[in-house]
Amino acid sequence: MEFIRNLSQLRPLHMGCVATIGNFDGVHLGHQIVLQQLAAKARELQLPTVVIIFEPQPQEFFAPNTAPARLTRLREKLLAMRRYGVDRVLCLRFNTQLAALSAQAFIQQVLVNGLGVRHLVVGDDFRFGQKRAGNFATLLEAGKQSGFSVESQKTFILGNQRVSSTRIRKALMQGDMQGANALLGRPYTLSGRIRYGQQRGRSIGFPTANIFLHRQVSPISGVFAVKLHGITAKPLAGVANLGTRPTVDGSQLLLEVHLFDFNKTIYGDYAEVEFVGKIRNEQRFSSIEVLKQQIESDVESAKAILFF
Repeated sequence: MEFIRNLSQLRPLHMGCVATIGNFDGVHLGHQIVLQQLAAKARELQLPTVVIIFEPQPQEFFAPNTAPARLTRLREKLLAMRRYGVDRVLCLRFNTQLAALSAQAFIQQVLVNGLGVRHLVVGDDFRFGQKRAGNFATLLEAGKQSGFSVESQKTFILGNQRVSSTRIRKALMQGDMQGANALLGRPYTLSGRIRYGQQRGRSIGFPTANIFLHRQVSPISGVFAVKLHGITAKPLAGVANLGTRPTVDGSQLLLEVHLFDFNKTIYGDYAEVEFVGKIRNEQRFSSIEVLKQQIESDVESAKAILFF
């Protein structure tokens, strides 16, 4: 899969494609249906598929303090898209200039001159361009003039409701991992590089692999039974705390994973943490000794979830 970092990196070889546009946060079952729809048309036309995304996401640009927590960071999103056979991802930097671009200018600069789009798949409620003035009808009319067809994306219904990133965030906030995973079509994971921490876990008998998530807010928090992927051939079982560690006056969002029966040095390794089941919310304890007792209980709870 080719990652194109901005409009300026487009070359003549990128002209001619089947494309879709969106945030694709989570790359969930609904997104997967769109990617399948895109791939089917690409095979018919014998063209590559292109997914157009934005960094930051538009809500993060317009309302950075109230934008919802991302399900996936950019790297996680790209890894997921690769699994579903996307040929190219064009990432547009969402800034003042892009926000001010009219719908017609966006169509001309990105879809026509930049990519030479032959077929476009978007939601029938899709809005774009300055003040969200462009819509599905705008694209249909532009397609007639510029020689590309436009198709509405299929909605995926599960449990009598549309699959959406908002619905998945709600399930994660409620600790409903099974529900979130069903909507995603795969286990929910977070990934990152294992870094040196303050060694507090080691000092009380529970050494942890620490992953700094590089995000202000997370769609998930608390203590979980987890599996760690990417270190050994088989996933490693453990218990994890995702939060700010209030007992030790922490402030930075951190994912700490205590692995069972594992004592190798893995600093610097890139790992993916699968959240299997929630044990409890993060909380402040009166002392380190009380915290230690709770971790012992969490370990037993995690083993019960992971090993039945």
